[in-house]
Amino acid sequence: MIRLFCLAALGLLIGCASGRPTLIPNADADLRKSSAEFAADAAKRFPYPAAAQRGGQAMGRAQVGYALDVLEIVNQSKEDWNDVTVWINDSYVVHLSKMQPQKLKRIPFQMIYNDKGQYFPLDNRKVLMEKVELYQGGVLYDVPLQLAD
Repeated sequence: MIRLFCLAALGLLIGCASGRPTLIPNADADLRKSSAEFAADAAKRFPYPAAAQRGGQAMGRAQVGYALDVLEIVNQSKEDWNDVTVWINDSYVVHLSKMQPQKLKRIPFQMIYNDKGQYFPLDNRKVLMEKVELYQGGVLYDVPLQLAD
């Protein structure tokens, strides 16, 4: 039992020391960056494109899991979505180079940053995900959002 605890603690230290937002590397190459890289990429995407053309509801869905601090999003269309920027509450952002049809993307909150270099809050008593949007090709699309089971 003590050995298992020590291994877990060592894993946390190694994960934190490497600057990765998660301990287990993400299967998606877009999501295998350091925390600094996510923050820098997010900073380049501000300000929020409020004046962008509106495309209505995207053929996709999103669900937020507060217990695991993760956003899951899926492209439910039949076409790849390329060069997609995911906006949360007009204030937090993460970029994905490609979203393939029917392939779920799991995005931990520690990969979604605001313009101040802060990731989406893990303490969700004050800040909740209320709106998810996709920005692609100069058009902003709404993504239906629900709570994970």
